Amino acid sequence: MEVLKHECGVAMIRLLKPLSYYKQKYGTDRYALNKLYLLMEKQHNRGQEGAGVGCVNLDAPVGEEYMFRERAMGKDAITEVIKAIDGSFLGHLYMGHLRYSTTGKSGLQFVHPFLRRNNWRAKNLCLCGNFNMTNIDEVFDFLTAQGQSPRIMGDSYITLELMGHRLDREVERLYAIARELGLEGIKITEFIDDHVKMGNVLRSTMPHFDGGYVMCGLTGSGEMFAVRDPWGIRPAFWYQDEEIVVVASERPVIQTTFDLQADDIHELRPGQALIVTKHGKMQLEQIQQPKENSACSFERIYFSRGSDRDIYRERKHLGEQLTPAILNAIGGDVAHSVFSYIPNTAEVAFYGMTEGVRRLDHDVRIEKVVVKDIKLRTFITEGDERNDLAAHVYDITYGSLEPGVDNLVVIDDSIVRGTTLRESIFKILDRLHPKKIVMVSSAPQIRYPDYYGIDMSHLEELCAFRAAIALLQERGMQHLISDIYQACKTDPLSKNHVRNIYAPFSVEEINAKIVEMLRPEGMQTPVELVFQSIEGLHSACPNHPGDWYFTGHYPTPGGIRLCNEAFVNYVEKVLKTI
Repeated sequence: MEVLKHECGVAMIRLLKPLSYYKQKYGTDRYALNKLYLLMEKQHNRGQEGAGVGCVNLDAPVGEEYMFRERAMGKDAITEVIKAIDGSFLGHLYMGHLRYSTTGKSGLQFVHPFLRRNNWRAKNLCLCGNFNMTNIDEVFDFLTAQGQSPRIMGDSYITLELMGHRLDREVERLYAIARELGLEGIKITEFIDDHVKMGNVLRSTMPHFDGGYVMCGLTGSGEMFAVRDPWGIRPAFWYQDEEIVVVASERPVIQTTFDLQADDIHELRPGQALIVTKHGKMQLEQIQQPKENSACSFERIYFSRGSDRDIYRERKHLGEQLTPAILNAIGGDVAHSVFSYIPNTAEVAFYGMTEGVRRLDHDVRIEKVVVKDIKLRTFITEGDERNDLAAHVYDITYGSLEPGVDNLVVIDDSIVRGTTLRESIFKILDRLHPKKIVMVSSAPQIRYPDYYGIDMSHLEELCAFRAAIALLQERGMQHLISDIYQACKTDPLSKNHVRNIYAPFSVEEINAKIVEMLRPEGMQTPVELVFQSIEGLHSACPNHPGDWYFTGHYPTPGGIRLCNEAFVNYVEKVLKTI
């Protein structure tokens, strides 16, 4: 499996009772911190480059720290951050973040949460999120036109500055009201802290952004919020009882951490914000009107934990639906076929696939053919030596099939770049000398980049795109590349012209070309690819129709523009002679 990076995972906890309550009931003043640690560790799948925690103590006296942030880099970042806090700073509001970078920017300065300081408590803002904005240049121009000078050109910092600017305006609005009421001195500050309306801030901030996001924040005065994009691209779930309010990127992590049932937990709706006031009142506010539902289907196929009740069923369904195509690929010879999967994310789809075969009254031969080996230290070598080591990331179970007689059916959750197939999987499977290898993907062909938080941002990296380009060139259809290039340059906003690259070819033609391109030199075994259909995807995941990486139907104008620009860049860099 080629690891896709994803931005990111979030977790929030708001205690609704005094800290002494949790000390007495649970025997520790670290109750919230311990729960935050569990929420973050259970979402470690969403980010392993860095982690951070923000905290607000509502009881801190003037002159002492009331807002805290700690960040760390690396795979052990969660533990390092929690240890750094370790009771030295406890509070009522907590926010945690796990990061995968999708922009190529790395380092501690890019690890969430981001903190904007001010001597007025209400103007302090701590922000983190699972997001990728497609129009950050436009937002940057908007800020600079008002006289601001952001220090860093990145969506995290720009988002912080725009929202911070709007928070300042909200505080100034309340200041004016307080003066009209005749309040003075500390009474003005207390009035502001008690009456901040984060809904005002979010309604004047979020419409500026095009992209997929769940944005989470804390203010120094004790406001907490989480807001979801109006297309519902990125996920968020919440739970409330008389003791706590909890937010996380995935439902089962809340279930496990707090021993809850799936139906106890609610999904934040598109364009909706969960807001908890300084005084602990939780409310849901519709910040933007919902757009067409574009919830990310890749969350269901790959990113989110398969322990979620609904995701588990959906992944089994994805595998089961492939049964007819698989039987066709092996000529119906189930008796001489071995079924396996690429560990570990394709395991649930594998169960569905084999159940589908059994329902047709076939006995299924199951073997653990592919083994994910230890992570080899390829950094110690260079060139060909590195490639040779990379080929052994996976291993095989020798003797698991009869050479030259048995077909081998192997399912993976997706095929993106094809690098792992070419450099490792195909080479190692060929050593078993099966009669035929049927490589199955529970996802459709990935044909387009994602611009909402998944690390597949370059057209030329996608094996389906490379195959389509190769077919156009082989068949003397280079003029189509030029035509699409001109359309992308002259009209980058109205439609995704890159979709025309695939129009002349069937899925089977592109499959065959992918096999030809990914087959390692010297490989003897015939290979056939079987991909999920778009119809099958939507049947299995009916509530998550976002499929732009498969179909090119981007839900936002920014996604369309960036895809067209990506093709222009590709042609200008790679195909200058056309």
